[in-house]
Amino acid sequence: MTRAAGEYLRRFTDLLLATQSTDGNGANLDLDTAMDQVVDKIWQVRNSNGVVLLVGNGGSAAIASHMQNDISKAAGIKALVFTEQPLLTALTNDDGYDAAFEFNTNQWAAQGDLMIAISSSGNSDNILRASRAALNAGASLVTMSGFKPDNQLRSLGEVNLYVASSSYGYVETAHAAVGHYLTDAAAGLLDSAGDK
Repeated sequence: MTRAAGEYLRRFTDLLLATQSTDGNGANLDLDTAMDQVVDKIWQVRNSNGVVLLVGNGGSAAIASHMQNDISKAAGIKALVFTEQPLLTALTNDDGYDAAFEFNTNQWAAQGDLMIAISSSGNSDNILRASRAALNAGASLVTMSGFKPDNQLRSLGEVNLYVASSSYGYVETAHAAVGHYLTDAAAGLLDSAGDK
């Protein structure tokens, strides 16, 4: 058992350190550069009094909610998730699950906002539709995905963070770690600015 656990964690560490990042044209970005760009985008939202919108399904929804908590509380930046149960169930009942996040995005997204879209597969229709709606509203888009390298979400963002695994456990845990880095770095900027 211990060897299996150690191997699992070694594999995860290797995957996390090998997180790939690309820009909106599909060009490779150095991971540090990509992460700095995302933190800058989060900070720009604060400076423009905008909102960070976060979407995900299942485990990715939990990561989005955790990031929303940290962006709001630790970094002092307005952030929203669209997983409030009564509204979500009303929207899915009336319009189907594929449209649920798109509806909310159309209501909330505006120029100067940032959407962080999280999808292990990168091919969830509701995440893709919300991402396109955010772009149509003039918001910036950052994506986190995994599974196949040519997943649809990975081609949409200005910065795209990709974990090369088809294991939900690895991809979601890597996305959670990336999310923690981003929110900790944004909170660190707030501390540096002395605005907390």
